[in-house]
Amino acid sequence: MTKGAATMTVRLRTLSTLAAVLATTAIAGSALAADTVKLGYQLPLTGDTAQYGQDFRKAAEIALAEFNAAGKPFKVEIVFEDSRSDAKEGTNIARKFVDDKAIVGVLGDFTSGVSMAAAQVYKEAGLPQLSQTASHPDYAKISKYQFRNIATQAQEGPYNAKWMAAKGFKNIAVIAEQTDWGQSVVGGFSDAVKANGGAVAFSEFFNRGLKDYRSLISKIERAKPDAIYTGFFYEDGAQFLRQLQQLGVKTPVYSTSAAYSPKLIELAGDAAEGVHLTSNFLPTDPAPHIQHFVDEWKARSGGAVPGQFPAQAYDAVRIMLAAVEKASPNPTREKVRDALAQTKDFPGVTGKTTFNADREAEKELVKVEVKGGAFVPVAD
Repeated sequence: MTKGAATMTVRLRTLSTLAAVLATTAIAGSALAADTVKLGYQLPLTGDTAQYGQDFRKAAEIALAEFNAAGKPFKVEIVFEDSRSDAKEGTNIARKFVDDKAIVGVLGDFTSGVSMAAAQVYKEAGLPQLSQTASHPDYAKISKYQFRNIATQAQEGPYNAKWMAAKGFKNIAVIAEQTDWGQSVVGGFSDAVKANGGAVAFSEFFNRGLKDYRSLISKIERAKPDAIYTGFFYEDGAQFLRQLQQLGVKTPVYSTSAAYSPKLIELAGDAAEGVHLTSNFLPTDPAPHIQHFVDEWKARSGGAVPGQFPAQAYDAVRIMLAAVEKASPNPTREKVRDALAQTKDFPGVTGKTTFNADREAEKELVKVEVKGGAFVPVAD
């Protein structure tokens, strides 16, 4: 064999060996990718609403740990990104998630406004988005990729209007925070009140985080309503209720499920007594799967009881994980979207969840009253 031929033979053997190594590496890399599925979760971890995002993350971590410990053929990783409840930041996160081709589904955001801003990005990219709390009626209408597992104000408003009408309340004052969500609270409820033959005696919006409600309360008193319907979260709710009590106002107060949190009672004290609201999660429900979640939450929260929003996040993550499992092996964004759309009677801690043709969650609401410093379900 000539020197040149020998050199060529060595080169061919080297190339063959290199090709084999590359092929093996590619196979290993493919197997690794198949063994781990990524989800994105955008939520406020800093800023004025950070307490909600921190709770969502904790609930998500409980659900994720349970799934990854269940002996599935693959693991799931959740990438958490801080939106600060800012629409611009939420949109930037959405672009980041879209660019990460390993992410097959996303959760969040907290507010309807940020969720809807990010939804425009997910819509164009075909990345399924499931929000645990975006309740604005227009959110799920953005595209076939938007889902939610919470009742909307288009559902909750008429439900509460009917409830209050049955209690004999005809003239109602309506207040809500000045956000897209707050506007949907007022719109959904007020239209239903009028349809039931009642009247809105007074209506006004307030800025989230308002410290002094006395001027607003004075306006409500002058309108002489039979009852007050409110669209606020627990921090604003507690402040409003305390000042109602300080001013000696006895008008009955009703609210949306957004106020359902043990912290409402903790912050408002006995001023919360008698408040009526709706929910689809009761931590006192003896069902084993609900008590399992409550126990896990308490273990990570210094014994604190979870409110509705952590329960919503826990269910949202579990619904997404179930969709990923159904779309496996090799789940894609489109396959996960289709699996989410097929969700029927998912057994969550917030009740069974079925997504209808419009990707809206069909859920049952529960009537609740604060009695003796606790949330108690009521029949009427």
